[in-house]
Amino acid sequence: MSPTSHAVRRPATSRFLDVRGLRCHLLQWGDAALATPERPPLVMLHGWMDVAASFQFVVDALPTDRLVLALDWRGFGLSETPAADCYWFPDYLGDLEAVLDHVAPGQPVDLLGHSMGANVAMIYAGVRPERIRRLVNLEGFGLPESKPHHAPKRYAQWLDELKQPQQLRPYDSVQAVADRLRKNNPLLPAERAEWLAAHWARRGDDGLFHVLGDPAHKRTNPALYQKAEVLECWKRIEAPVLWVEGDRTDVTKWWGDRYPRADFEARLAVVARVERHVLSPAGHMLHHDQPEALAELIERFL
Repeated sequence: MSPTSHAVRRPATSRFLDVRGLRCHLLQWGDAALATPERPPLVMLHGWMDVAASFQFVVDALPTDRLVLALDWRGFGLSETPAADCYWFPDYLGDLEAVLDHVAPGQPVDLLGHSMGANVAMIYAGVRPERIRRLVNLEGFGLPESKPHHAPKRYAQWLDELKQPQQLRPYDSVQAVADRLRKNNPLLPAERAEWLAAHWARRGDDGLFHVLGDPAHKRTNPALYQKAEVLECWKRIEAPVLWVEGDRTDVTKWWGDRYPRADFEARLAVVARVERHVLSPAGHMLHHDQPEALAELIERFL
């Protein structure tokens, strides 16, 4: 790391677990002795094309020490990649439960998810409400509602994509990776981008730096998003929920008019107890943009 890179305040320890036949990577901040029934482990779940180390800035900013764990989802970071053509939400739920059974057997945890990770966390908290004491959702909006008539086109697209090898662009240096991260998110400070780049990509045998993500994640998922089924899970969430979003997030860039804000508001309304906050200035990667403000919200909520 260069002198300008992010200065880590709370170093993480790497752990590897056998999770449903895969060797999965877990970062741990703090000692297990810090966990109590009133202050259980805080488990963090990253989003699509991200890694567990992405939460380092927030963990560094937490006002008090606690046991924090962050999982690299299968096919991301240092976790193994399954022999699969694409990825399924049920597998993420299965992996999460296996990890919780290992790190907090028989006891509730505090669960935080960002984006895809928050979508998994919301479903899990409704399926296993007794396992979650507090739930933090960082921009886990869910997905646009699918209709049965979407299925033929979706299956056809998936079949077509199976014939094409998926690739992620390599980079010639860590700095080039950091530059890409900042291009994706102009609010990301240079020192955080440089630190994150070294955990988001690794040098390969070809001398280039490759993103730590399975390119198969880019394939269309042939399984339609079942909004009604997801909401039945959300309705059963018993834990208080902290919803946090960035003021610069524009979901129309992802979905156009297929997922209006009013639809999301109606979905979130089915959750019994929700505390809401907006961080500014912040976009979708709000844990990078405003880690100190986010850490204060998390500390008070938990």
